[in-house]
Amino acid sequence: MAEIKQVLMPDIGDSKDVPVIEVMVKAGDTVKAEQSLLTLETDKATMDVPAPFDGVVKNVSVKVGDKISEGTLILLMETNTTVTSAVVSPTTPPTSVKEAANPPAATPVAVPVTPTSLPNNLTSKAHASPSIRHFARELGVDLTRVKGSGEKGRITKNDVQSFVKTALAQPQGGTGGGGLHVSAMPVVDFSKFGAIETKPLSRIKKLSGANLHRNWVSIPHITQHDEADITEMEAFRKELGEEYTKQGIKITPLAFLLKAVVTAMQQYPDFNASLDASGENLVLKKYFHIGVAVDTSDGLMVPVLRDVDQKGIVQLAKELGEISTKAREKKLPATAMQGGCFTISSLGGIGGTAFTPIINAPEVAILGVSKASIKPVFKESEFVPRLMLPLSLSYDHRVIDGAQAVHFTSYLGKVLSDVRRLVL
Repeated sequence: MAEIKQVLMPDIGDSKDVPVIEVMVKAGDTVKAEQSLLTLETDKATMDVPAPFDGVVKNVSVKVGDKISEGTLILLMETNTTVTSAVVSPTTPPTSVKEAANPPAATPVAVPVTPTSLPNNLTSKAHASPSIRHFARELGVDLTRVKGSGEKGRITKNDVQSFVKTALAQPQGGTGGGGLHVSAMPVVDFSKFGAIETKPLSRIKKLSGANLHRNWVSIPHITQHDEADITEMEAFRKELGEEYTKQGIKITPLAFLLKAVVTAMQQYPDFNASLDASGENLVLKKYFHIGVAVDTSDGLMVPVLRDVDQKGIVQLAKELGEISTKAREKKLPATAMQGGCFTISSLGGIGGTAFTPIINAPEVAILGVSKASIKPVFKESEFVPRLMLPLSLSYDHRVIDGAQAVHFTSYLGKVLSDVRRLVL
């Protein structure tokens, strides 16, 4: 028997008042489960909201430009299933490893603003909700400088984000203050020199630009390079791989890296921390959620594996396979990329010898992994071939000093070279 059912907006983490940028169905359309109904756009990603079941659209309750939150009625569908209402999970297209890792909460940063960027209606008391005030404090934004676009001049999250993007885009000049004093980029007509093609940046890259810029200029990055001898680890990994391949579980080096990183973080707790909004206190975390870069056809995504300290190599390998598949199929919910304590960006399957990964604020460190190679290593009075894994650890120098970073990578190398230490 046909029934009319509601499709509601699900929990999408901290995001509220998310704008609808595309509606892909209309009344009368027949849709299949998992077919995209509409597309949303946050400050860090776009998200497709899929249909939870087969049916016929009876009425669409939202339109392009609407801002919706958890629980908002999206549409009514006629179906023969027995469910009376449904909440669907949005899926998120790939984004850059640097900015999509959790998606990261904003690093406290004072945004320099020139007088020309200030709105005309400054007031002594900003009209904003507690959550927006908290968000603005994280960004270091003075809400009295932000013009509200909401009802009765209420300041929305989009207003704060637009203010930050505008401020970061403006060249900072003059004397004093916290500006970088960087000249504006020159406008160049490249067609004068030969044939060109203009290709617009994706929405993700446009939106992530401010986050990348903020993290790079506001965090004093230092990168410590090291190598780990993974000869025995790789032999053991291959043994496990043969053992679990029939169960459809692929044991990758990344599963070992996850456990090893957590072991090192337990040894050096400052790596599992964040600066608070004031920049004067360190928040030490007692949980271990690790973000992992996943390569997809559209770019990199950084889903977060929860409670890595409580899981074994096989379980982590299984979860890595599952999230990788969801990422490539664009079925990761936004909440799957939040709450990370530390990020691993592995390019080992591609190549390279070293690189400088950008820290995912509010995390204080990120580990880059390059391609392992056989090298001669002097052991017991002779050179022997060993499989060496390049490691590149970028860290926030406000929190971690050089000696701590060297201790961390050295300890990490020790654990990777003798996987028995993972059970200690």
